[in-house]
Amino acid sequence: MNSPFSTIITKAWEGYDASKTIKSIEDISAMVSTNHVYRITFDDEDIIIAKLSLFGTFEHFKEDHRIIHSLSNNLLYPFENLLAKSLLKNNRVYIYHYKHAGTDAWVVFYNPTRILERLPRRLDDNLIKKLGQQLGKFHKACSRVKNVLPKSSKTLRTDIYALQQQLDKNEADFGTHMQVDFLKYHCEQFLKNRSKYNMSSFDIIPVFIDWNIGNFSVTPQHELYSRWDYDWFRMSYRVLDFYFFSRVVSDIGDRTVFSYVIGPMMEDRFITFLKEYHKVYPLTADEVRFMKEAYRFFILNYVIKDGKHFFNEQYAKKLQAEAFDVYLPSVDRDFDAEKIVAALKLK
Repeated sequence: MNSPFSTIITKAWEGYDASKTIKSIEDISAMVSTNHVYRITFDDEDIIIAKLSLFGTFEHFKEDHRIIHSLSNNLLYPFENLLAKSLLKNNRVYIYHYKHAGTDAWVVFYNPTRILERLPRRLDDNLIKKLGQQLGKFHKACSRVKNVLPKSSKTLRTDIYALQQQLDKNEADFGTHMQVDFLKYHCEQFLKNRSKYNMSSFDIIPVFIDWNIGNFSVTPQHELYSRWDYDWFRMSYRVLDFYFFSRVVSDIGDRTVFSYVIGPMMEDRFITFLKEYHKVYPLTADEVRFMKEAYRFFILNYVIKDGKHFFNEQYAKKLQAEAFDVYLPSVDRDFDAEKIVAALKLK
């Protein structure tokens, strides 16, 4: 129990079930983010997983986990056991809120996730097609249950408004005056460009956004089997999930040292993925065109606004520098929605 957060984990568990004694707490975090994941072993050898977060707000964390719990309960075959289950107390997801001496953290417990196979770092054509079909089926299943899920208070607009307020209030936190103006411009572009699309026709469904190959497992037939890690979960448009899948299917494959360049969304391999997805759960031309704005939002919200809170310091600095130099300048220059619209035979 040598983690600085082991005391918080212990207190959280005592609030859940003090009759069951913890034998050991092992830190199994990926070390990329500021969130911490632990394997807890009890005296009777039972095991559970604990997640401790200091990122975002407690209210949003609680809201997200309640929506995810409702989603996991309502998804039908073959996705009924896909999502890692949170532990419940009095029929509600148990979340412990710790506030003491300047530390504000929250803890949730999960049953250990069953993991079958991981996708290879670089996918062949058949695997790309299979993955496109699987995401189409999963999104469709999520869409079917969206009306019975608890309401979410977060929207893309509220997050961008929050960033705009921070840019006005704490300019020095975001770089030079010129860099802040650059970020304000991209926030305005995002808000302005939304009106170009028929957004009211877009489904709002549960999206997990961060679909790197370390966050899910598949069956030997390459069907989705289990999904964990809910750091960026939200109720939003399905196209928010596409950028990470473009990275999973990209020619370069999965990388340990990562960056968030827009290029994978222009690769033929990603178009192959989308064609298969489109056969299962058809896209509209406006949704394809909105992919550019979904990417812009991802960089502004998760890299710029939340990056220094979510990523460890080394990654946050690297990604934020690249956001100014590479990611944001490429949005309007390097993404050509019409290439995808034509490939999917949309109008």
